[in-house]
Amino acid sequence: MSAFVTAWAGLGNEAHVSVSASGAAAEAVGSHIETLVADKVASRIAAKDATLWGAEAESEASDRLGWTELHETTRAILPQLDELAAALRAEGKTRVVLCGMGGSSLGPEVIARTYEVPLVVLDSTDPDQVRGALAGDLASTVVVVSSKSGGTVETDSQRRAFEAAFSAAGLDPRQHIVIVTDPGSPLEKASREAGYRAIFLADPNVGGRFSVLSAFGVVPSALAGVDVAGLLDEAAAVAASFAEDDESNPALLLGAAMCAAGKDKLVFRDDASGLVGLPDWAEQLIAESTGKDGVGLLPVVVEGSAPEVGQPDVADARIAALDAFPEGDIAVAGTLGGQFLLWEYATAIAGRILGINPFDQPNVESAKIAARGLLDATPEPGPAAFVDGGIEVRAMPASLLDGVETVEAALSALEATLGGRGYVAVMAYLDREEFGPLAEVRDAIALRTTRPVTFGWGPRFLHSTGQLHKGGAPVGVFLQITGTFAQDLAIPDRPFSFGTLIAAQALGDARVLADHDRPVLRLTLTEASQLTRLRGLLERKA
Repeated sequence: MSAFVTAWAGLGNEAHVSVSASGAAAEAVGSHIETLVADKVASRIAAKDATLWGAEAESEASDRLGWTELHETTRAILPQLDELAAALRAEGKTRVVLCGMGGSSLGPEVIARTYEVPLVVLDSTDPDQVRGALAGDLASTVVVVSSKSGGTVETDSQRRAFEAAFSAAGLDPRQHIVIVTDPGSPLEKASREAGYRAIFLADPNVGGRFSVLSAFGVVPSALAGVDVAGLLDEAAAVAASFAEDDESNPALLLGAAMCAAGKDKLVFRDDASGLVGLPDWAEQLIAESTGKDGVGLLPVVVEGSAPEVGQPDVADARIAALDAFPEGDIAVAGTLGGQFLLWEYATAIAGRILGINPFDQPNVESAKIAARGLLDATPEPGPAAFVDGGIEVRAMPASLLDGVETVEAALSALEATLGGRGYVAVMAYLDREEFGPLAEVRDAIALRTTRPVTFGWGPRFLHSTGQLHKGGAPVGVFLQITGTFAQDLAIPDRPFSFGTLIAAQALGDARVLADHDRPVLRLTLTEASQLTRLRGLLERKA
């Protein structure tokens, strides 16, 4: 059996995507590829065969496979989209703000960054971050509100804030708001009654994390200035190859390689691919799709060094340029549209190999329910176990802090709970625009613990890795960082504020993690200046 395998797809003799695997990943391909071909998995996915993932998944899968043809079906909205984009530009509405969570925001963010067009992505309930989005020139702003149902509390709250801001500025909100939703959703009905500027209906047979090539991905991207027809063309160029039951199918190869025996953590590194932020999009797709039933693949997005690579349970996945030859257990290259479709196929294939339903997300809903319950009760975090330099320290279980009196000792106590196959999840419920450099602590923690470390901004990560945190293997330890220093911001016609909402989301998530016997250390900063000290403690040497 070969220690290295590769495959590519494209038009004619030109590669549009390529995949290679070596070592344990290549061995996984050797173990699974013949069965995948014999079972006609690729062609059955393309044919929307909902039976591929077992009887329990069949009901959900039956209306979640529309993503396989979005590269064609989404073209129906392009004339309306082109007309709207031209009209908005003529009116001077050139600042595009996207209010959305999870799949509604991560895909457009990657597209806009890769095409180098400005797009303000508001996927937070942090009062300062929301206020920052509201502070732009409202007369030139168009807000895209993206939600399958309209019931997503973050997106609904953001819409209310913008609508009030437009009115206060003497502007007609209806002329500045564009809606993307599913047909027949409560949001569609409410939006038509409100008379918003435009409503785009997405394919209802597509889940959020598979929706990047649907209206959810292309509407905000096109309004920001992206050639979305070209993006769809990139996916179309490889779609037929991904539907082939052949060992040379790169989607089959990638799906099998992702399931290398014993390697359930995938460290994603970008090797000058030019696809800015693609690992962040893949993180949600893979984590939320596979992290359930006590199994799952943990994506670890790395921008600097990757000290955890080399551990026996860690696979090194590289995103590269087509003309490069990167090292790594898995190397993937290709166009942006081609890679979107490639990873979707591969994740669905990996779900079959792992024996799980890749289309549900049961533990995402549990965190939402916990947060809603806390909003009804006005959440209080309870007294801190202790306060060190103004930083309030709490833990679940409380015994984690037995004999501990400093933040540094608390961090050491959390890290001491790491098992041999564990990982650390850092979860920061702060303004990611202002405190972005905090994410740089990831490398230092990984170097000190020699274990995989993820970093997520709350509540954004609740719609991605949050599913795997609770539903995946019970090996994670969790560091939650919150702040009480942001100036609060009211949510129009709601009994709670943005500050209350983000506090409820953080506390609700911590309680659900604790209910699943995951250790959680909660650090609450009472002043923004404390972040410098905390960062120093997190970056301390081993």
